[in-house]
Amino acid sequence: MPKAPLIVIVDDDAAIPRAIASLVESAGFASASFTSAEDCLRSGRLAECACLILDVRMPGMDGLQLQSHLLARNERIPIIFISAHGDNGERAQAIQAGAVAFLAKPFDHQELLNTIDSALGKS
Repeated sequence: MPKAPLIVIVDDDAAIPRAIASLVESAGFASASFTSAEDCLRSGRLAECACLILDVRMPGMDGLQLQSHLLARNERIPIIFISAHGDNGERAQAIQAGAVAFLAKPFDHQELLNTIDSALGKS
């Protein structure tokens, strides 16, 4: 039986990764959740990550910095940004750097699942 694609979720509001993990697992994906970019990087889970769901604004390394870090390491993981505060500049920066999507919180659950499916089709 094929292994379920791993969706990695990073958001400093611990309730968000838990909720998204539950959603993606109900859709048949595996998940790993982190409340900081640094914890995510230390975990080693990005090596098996099929799609990264990433908050923009977090203490320490923010989502855009993590995206830049991954690009500098030539890691091409499809990224879906989520943000309650994202401005047009952040949105443009994320998309120009290769993000699959930039969703505003709160987002529709089906929209997120559709976006994950699209991201996996492109990877």
